[in-house]
Amino acid sequence: MQMTGEERIAAPRAKVWQALNDPAVLRQCIPGCQALEREPDGRLRATVEVKIGPIGARFNGVVSFSDVDAPNGYTITGEGQGGTVGHAKGGAKVRLADDNGGTRLSYEVEAQVGGRLAQLGGPIIDSTAKRLAGLFFTKFGGVVSGAAVAAPVQAAAGPPTAAAPARAPASGVPIAWILALVVAGFVGFLAGRGFGGVGSDGMGLAIGLLVLVTGYAGLELGRRAATPVVMLDPALLARLLAGAGQ
Repeated sequence: MQMTGEERIAAPRAKVWQALNDPAVLRQCIPGCQALEREPDGRLRATVEVKIGPIGARFNGVVSFSDVDAPNGYTITGEGQGGTVGHAKGGAKVRLADDNGGTRLSYEVEAQVGGRLAQLGGPIIDSTAKRLAGLFFTKFGGVVSGAAVAAPVQAAAGPPTAAAPARAPASGVPIAWILALVVAGFVGFLAGRGFGGVGSDGMGLAIGLLVLVTGYAGLELGRRAATPVVMLDPALLARLLAGAGQ
């Protein structure tokens, strides 16, 4: 498999170079990366979980660097073992150049796969490689340029949003009572089934309706009990009306 491409990153070349050599940055940008640590000899040991077509694989590999020309680029070489699904090895030449205040990153990748992965065919492997490369550079560009951090801060510092207007009450038959009717009828139907015998279904529905009517009557009684009632004595009312007429 061979793949070439270019990406523009909105950050100075020195900052991009530093990020390309920072395991913490690479770990959060590589899709499926579970671990990435630098060894004493300068190599990187990585654990990556990816899905290639219908096959999910967990690769454990080592990445080494050569032809290092800071801050212009390097050659990266790696090999990973995916257990029973196969293995992968290859390399990439990475070059950096200034581009109107940003950095143009170009790469040339050449890789080989073996085992079950090789049986998937070139089109699936190529499309997966392009997709993973796109995910990496999208995340990498955001992290290096600070766009991934600036967006939440800007949103938090913006003007407060207006509270959502209250919804108007729905017109017509309340949905709660429709649901209550259905539930009460269903419960009564099951109760009627429990009695067995002829006419038990009708008895069950009658029980359900009785439960619904009783609940509604209790609700209305509670509403009326909570509403204050004012009663006037007829003699007092006559005196008040007489006083108002003077």
